[in-house]
Amino acid sequence: MKVKTRKATMTNKERIEALLRREKPDRVPHWPAQNQNFVAVYSGGGSVADQYTRDPKKWYQAEKKASQDFDWVFTPSFNGRRGLGGAFGGVSKLPTNKYSQAAYVVKFAADTAEEVMALKKPDVKKIADIASLKAFYKLTSQEELENKPFNLSIGGLGITNTAAGIAGYDNLCKWMIQKPEIAHRLLRLATDYNIEQTQYYRDIFGVDRVLPTGANAASSNQLISPKHFEQFALPYLKEAHQKVLAMGFKHICQHICGDHNLNLPYWQQIPMGDPGIVSVANEIDLETAAKYFPKDIIEGNLDTTIIQNGTPEEVYQAARKVIEQGKSLANGFILRPACQIPPYASVENIMAITRALNDFGWYD
Repeated sequence: MKVKTRKATMTNKERIEALLRREKPDRVPHWPAQNQNFVAVYSGGGSVADQYTRDPKKWYQAEKKASQDFDWVFTPSFNGRRGLGGAFGGVSKLPTNKYSQAAYVVKFAADTAEEVMALKKPDVKKIADIASLKAFYKLTSQEELENKPFNLSIGGLGITNTAAGIAGYDNLCKWMIQKPEIAHRLLRLATDYNIEQTQYYRDIFGVDRVLPTGANAASSNQLISPKHFEQFALPYLKEAHQKVLAMGFKHICQHICGDHNLNLPYWQQIPMGDPGIVSVANEIDLETAAKYFPKDIIEGNLDTTIIQNGTPEEVYQAARKVIEQGKSLANGFILRPACQIPPYASVENIMAITRALNDFGWYD
């Protein structure tokens, strides 16, 4: 049950639409875009694997219910089982217990430099679970909801994560130093595939109320240096963003996952849209992000460790701190966890975030 200390004058949909017009909403919206694992467990599936196996209609209803229960912005997303092994031919398995938070790779598409060089870009039409995605989109596009500003979110801009998923994070990082041509080959394949995938989805679903997204943990400073980000990540991310915006998409939501503080001067060179939505992890201060992206909406950055392990009061106070800092930004602000909502976080802790929003999220 939602707690309110003031009467709302906007819906969550209207709040996001106001921010995209560069206007101030009545209250900070909460948009936990990476919520599928939590939704799978919360909706009775018992395991994060449920998001891959549930039919489109039931998954849509599960996402919708969670967004309404917790006062979230709702942007539907669907993970089909087809292609679970990876577009380039790797093998993945569904999680089998509560300690697994996502499908995991048991065999990469390429383990050696020679195998990378032999890879070819796959046909996106043969990989995408397009029949299920079409069925899902039909549901979401036909129903207007007060918390749904976009009818569908699509991936396609997690370039470095895609590259790491082909041959492994350790190989990608190692080859940046020892065999840069192989690292470039991986990133070229990932970029071409993601651009083609986005174009394929654009041709089917159009651009109206469809949001391209990305997350790039594989290029964080926990893994690579800013020098290597400039050399390897920047040109491919910049190209992908430019080409996706040229397709007619107006806004991109990019999650800068992990510690990218030393990479921010390079991220600043990557177009995000008009405006874009720049989501940062808790390693990046919100005010720092706002300085680097003055024309974009800042989204972040509630520590997920607190959401998982803290008490409801600790979560409430942590959310309050983030909300109050975010409200001070001239860019516009959206509350979001620093990464995925922990799938087994308590309902009481998630509700504590909602309480904090309604106690401290209002603009004067």
